[in-house]
Amino acid sequence: MLKTHNCGELRSAHSGQSVTLAGWVHRRRDHGGLIFIDLRDREGITQVVFNPEVSGSTHVIATELRNEFVIQVVGKVEKRPAGTGNSKLPTGEIEVIAGEIKIYNASKTPPFYINEEVDVDESLLLRYRYLQLRRATLRDNILLRHKVIKFMRDFLDQRGFIEIETPIMIKSTPEGARDYLVPSRIHAGKFYALPQSPQQLKQLLMVAGFEKYYQIARCFRDEDLRADRQPEFTQLDLEMSFVDEEDILGLLEELFTSLIETVTPGIRLIKPFPRMTYAEVMDRYGTDKPDIRYGLEVKDISTVLADSEFTVFKSAIQNKGTVRGICLPGCANYSHKQIEELTEIARSCGAKGLISVAWMAGDGQQDVNSLQIEKIKSVAVKYLKAEKLKELLASFKALPGDLVLIAAGDKGLVNKILDELRREMARRLDLCDPNLMSFVFITDFPLFDWNEERKIWDSTHHPFTAPFESDIPLLESDPGKIRARHYDIVCNGYELSSGSIRIHNRALQEKIFSILGYEKEEIEAKFGNFLEALEYGAPPHGGIAPGIDRLIMVLTNSKTIRDVIAFPKNQAAADLMTDAPSTISGQQLKELHLKILDE
Repeated sequence: MLKTHNCGELRSAHSGQSVTLAGWVHRRRDHGGLIFIDLRDREGITQVVFNPEVSGSTHVIATELRNEFVIQVVGKVEKRPAGTGNSKLPTGEIEVIAGEIKIYNASKTPPFYINEEVDVDESLLLRYRYLQLRRATLRDNILLRHKVIKFMRDFLDQRGFIEIETPIMIKSTPEGARDYLVPSRIHAGKFYALPQSPQQLKQLLMVAGFEKYYQIARCFRDEDLRADRQPEFTQLDLEMSFVDEEDILGLLEELFTSLIETVTPGIRLIKPFPRMTYAEVMDRYGTDKPDIRYGLEVKDISTVLADSEFTVFKSAIQNKGTVRGICLPGCANYSHKQIEELTEIARSCGAKGLISVAWMAGDGQQDVNSLQIEKIKSVAVKYLKAEKLKELLASFKALPGDLVLIAAGDKGLVNKILDELRREMARRLDLCDPNLMSFVFITDFPLFDWNEERKIWDSTHHPFTAPFESDIPLLESDPGKIRARHYDIVCNGYELSSGSIRIHNRALQEKIFSILGYEKEEIEAKFGNFLEALEYGAPPHGGIAPGIDRLIMVLTNSKTIRDVIAFPKNQAAADLMTDAPSTISGQQLKELHLKILDE
């Protein structure tokens, strides 16, 4: 090695030792005789002092140093003079008095500061990602990612799991999102697909008898991007034989609890992890990925307003919609501008508007029984009698000073609106504790969703998910009421993982494919090999696949998943550093039997 120590390990106990350090110049300060540099490597920063009285030639070379030069320094560790220590650095008690220096490489002036976490246009950061990775925050995110993955491997190895790699080029099958396709040169006109997940492969490993499999799996989905989504991502893929839901959920709870308490001990957990059914979370939060660190729960007031003459409410209820809302404590004094901002959020979700009911604080008001109608600011006052307003506010357990936001219409739309408003208000009211991880298991999802546009059933999870045995008779009569043996794990408002107990019987699997609209010939063409495998003694099995990128994103309180991936794509799925995707030559197209057609 070209160094004896890293730049984060020297302490006062090393005083008097001769050491060799190597790294990047993080910062340089010339005090008109003495030159100080902060030398940085992956592990930290050490202050190095160049004194002309110690080594004149070394001091001369040090005058050439600039930020991001790569150097090697040989020197002696000394305690810093009294009053000059830096308590912000682990190495802040010492400094290295340089006797020798070697410049391995100079550096151009970087396009943005490395030693300061100042905001820079993200396109520039992604263009020079290798420089951004030198910044402390991003570097620490990547180091944490390494620790998390290592912990997962060790944890599962101790519990009898086998790590097995599965192919990256597989057969294209319908599993939800659009596939990335790879044209074959050898087989003209045919394509491989990059795996959305190793779903069939891990089930086949259960048929093969491995019983406990895991993989740090790379997955690919050609879908629109957002803050928590990339075209390629990494998941911890797990599959187990001879298990039920409790075995898998118990394993995941133990894994995440042990991981966080070991790798990120400063983060708190809600233990044990709460469990809620899909119906419950949709009723209480309007979403199947709720952030339960705070309240602001959704309340359904359709029954309260069933006989209302207020057109907004009456129309929604008559059209089999819903009227729901959330109560915001202490927000009754919101200005017209602030209410308009919230209304615009509702409109961005598809709403025509938003009803607000502000209960202004006043003397003598303690609860709805002492409500003074003149203290209510809302358009609803014109249409609702005093007793109805009291009933409405009581539904939310509102108090003087509170603001109630109400949406009316189609249930799916209303839930979407209130979910967005709930998240926005949690941010505004600072209700999200960044040091709390609130995991929750969601169970009892519906097996199918009705696709109104295509007039067919879609899988809520994927077509390999088993229904509850007691619900199997409903396959013929009422598929929409069938519950899936499907479970999600959600944390701080993000879905970290979906999993399920799988179908291990060919006849049942074919029936599910049929309900999803696949013709017999199509089933055989797309899934024939998999179905045949189920006839060779497939065991009961199930699995789950936590997203590693999202987990690190939540652990680090990052705003985007791009902050926890070494080389991510931007929002347009482009790699600005390598200029991908890019065109290919005519010869390459010819070899792949492809032509580019103008639209």
